[in-house]
Amino acid sequence: MPRVPTLTTADPALLVQLSDSHLFAEAAGTLLGMNTRDSLQHVIELVRLQQPRIDLIIASGDISQDGTLESYQQFRDLTRQLDAPARWIPGNHDEPRIMAEAAVQSALLEPVVDIGNWRVTLLDSAVPGSVPGYLEVEQLQLLARSLSEAPERHHLVCFHHHPVSIGCAWMEPIGLRNPEALFAVLDRFPQVRAVLWGHVHQEIERERNGVRLIASPSTCIQFEPESEDFKVGDQAPGYRWLRLLPDGELETGVERVTGFEFQVDYGSDGY
Repeated sequence: MPRVPTLTTADPALLVQLSDSHLFAEAAGTLLGMNTRDSLQHVIELVRLQQPRIDLIIASGDISQDGTLESYQQFRDLTRQLDAPARWIPGNHDEPRIMAEAAVQSALLEPVVDIGNWRVTLLDSAVPGSVPGYLEVEQLQLLARSLSEAPERHHLVCFHHHPVSIGCAWMEPIGLRNPEALFAVLDRFPQVRAVLWGHVHQEIERERNGVRLIASPSTCIQFEPESEDFKVGDQAPGYRWLRLLPDGELETGVERVTGFEFQVDYGSDGY
């Protein structure tokens, strides 16, 4: 696994977010009719084409659908094609103990990364056996410590569950259950520039108190924005890139594969 590059505080850093891949032990595993390994491979090929130099990959949860060691090994093997350092955070479908086994002898689960003039802090919002998320006291303490120890850096904070309403009624109950505790910490530190999450399988960009709030598409199925009930969208699988500039500005965009055909199967095993 490549190491995080040593950038000067004058260098920009390029991050790629891969989210909600939902891999299975079997390479032929499907989610609502989509082969999730195949869709991830298509996204990785797009990343390779568009991003020749990546400083850090962030896998923002739900790497696995079935929580198996084989699914995490597949993800690790597939993302090796990008030849870039990576960090993983768990989502509600992940099995933290198995994820840790798959990440053994690596830095994949290290929660704090200094890169260029930025610090990236990765939090665990997953609750075993639960779809909604929650940031335990230990995670909030980790966040406060990470922010307080690097006041000179700009900060990006990452986790899996959405901390604000996204306009999808069916997703309202399954986001982060204690967002007020998160924002109570963030509001104490003016160097926080952005919050990044997965879980919602769609592109979102908002702002709160000068902090950018960003969510990203899945590398497999997409959820229809502003849907009242569960609905799979017709948007293609994709990824997000983020360019962290030395002055604290953040440039970002979403890219999606083209020519990827998929017929949703609501009669199959669901999300």
